[in-house]
Amino acid sequence: MAISDYPRALRATFLGCSLLASSLAWFGPVAAGTLLSPGTAVLIKKSVEPFGQPTAMLLDGRLHQKWQSLQRRLDDEMVQLALCEGDREGCVSPAALQFLAIVDAARLREGRARLGEINRAINLAVKATSDLAQYGELDVWASPLATLTRGGDCEDYAIAKFVALRLAGIAPDDLRIVIMRDTIRGGDHAVAAARLDGRWLMLDNRRMAMVEDSDIRNVRPTYMLDRHSVMRYTDAPVLVASSSNPEAPVVVNSLAAPSPIAPADQALPQAD
Repeated sequence: MAISDYPRALRATFLGCSLLASSLAWFGPVAAGTLLSPGTAVLIKKSVEPFGQPTAMLLDGRLHQKWQSLQRRLDDEMVQLALCEGDREGCVSPAALQFLAIVDAARLREGRARLGEINRAINLAVKATSDLAQYGELDVWASPLATLTRGGDCEDYAIAKFVALRLAGIAPDDLRIVIMRDTIRGGDHAVAAARLDGRWLMLDNRRMAMVEDSDIRNVRPTYMLDRHSVMRYTDAPVLVASSSNPEAPVVVNSLAAPSPIAPADQALPQAD
């Protein structure tokens, strides 16, 4: 969809997603940026993750390291938020007070309304800004308070929503960050995802309304992050009969599908 098709109030957020220019293909072959090395992939499983596709856990690599590094920064920020929540009058961080106000408003709602409150509030609170403009780099993952202070692109919106949803009472097992590739325009994008009544809703900085994963078209999910790990979406294993033992199925092509991850020394896709 052309930018002009979006409501004017959302155009800035649509333009603000420079995600993963250098770390993810948030991914596939385009020119510009650099992509994270995936690391070792194991534990293929048919899962109830967003989009319902099999995933492989990444145990190492730069993407895994980047997520772990951000988790440590989030731990530090949680301490700051806890201190401000306990003494709001003495809190010296406007961003912390703003973030807590967003969480407070969401806690007053239930179910889908709670998710929608955070989606809209973060979309409106964050100024869409590219990593290159802010940091002089193509891909920086920021913590929520840094994003509220300085602005951010799509992965920064997703991270802020991921944290806000957790503080608002959504169970960790029902929260994800999903990275997907636009198969029409070729761009890469990240969203927060929350599971409600067994269905995954996408909280996207490009739109105020939430959309179920089953209703999203023209995208290919590539990575999924939860509070503990990074997963890579992979084609489902194909079972064939062994020539020596027709009774025993053999798994083929489980990780043989072309990977969306390019070697670390190659130019990688830039998110929109």
